[in-house]
Amino acid sequence: MREKPHHVSRFISVSSVAKNSIIAAMIRALIFDFDGLIFDSETPDFISWQETYAFFGVELPRDVWNAQIGTVAFNPYLHLEELVGRPLDRQMVWAKRKARDNELLAMQTILPGVEDYLAQARQLGLKIGLASSSDHSWVDEHLQRLGLFAQFEVICCADDVGGVGKPDPAVYRAAIAALDIWPHEGLALEDSPNGVTAAKGAGLWCTAVPNPMTRDLDLDHADYRLNALTDMPLTQLIAEVINGTS
Repeated sequence: MREKPHHVSRFISVSSVAKNSIIAAMIRALIFDFDGLIFDSETPDFISWQETYAFFGVELPRDVWNAQIGTVAFNPYLHLEELVGRPLDRQMVWAKRKARDNELLAMQTILPGVEDYLAQARQLGLKIGLASSSDHSWVDEHLQRLGLFAQFEVICCADDVGGVGKPDPAVYRAAIAALDIWPHEGLALEDSPNGVTAAKGAGLWCTAVPNPMTRDLDLDHADYRLNALTDMPLTQLIAEVINGTS
């Protein structure tokens, strides 16, 4: 995986209409992850669970949590019960934890660069999709709240593929089919190792854009890495991904 150049400005030479058209012809669709990429729900989720575990006198290690980011395999209730050694009133735990999570989520907004990338994708004539391990009830509600729902031609979630989450590539394969593209014509934007694995497993190009929760995780299997979407324009990213991947 190649990271972005330290001196980005000297690479910005792809501003002509002709070159943009050539690059856009190679990539026909941009596919966003949701949690942690468009909207940082991952930090509030971890904090609220960490505080819940502490309430019961046990710890939720960061490495345990990191392993499940971007998937649906981890059951925090079951893990908590295993640590405390007894069954818990899950309704009580859920209500207390969810209230705190909602409080923290209310402070979150669209992550930097997302709206610019959506606008640039439209200017390039790219199809725009979303592929998430979360269910539509979660994703659609937050996209509506953030004013982004209408920006996506295709929104594929875990409940579209039988509840299967990443790192399984099923949700990306569903997005590829709905967008009517070949896998190599799509560029996925992901924040987690599980998400990158899913995108690559579906045959897509993938750029890793980690958030504070995933910054230190292994994202080397991505084709490219940005610290944030604000690091470079979409056209330049596409050029770097296609022409610079070893």
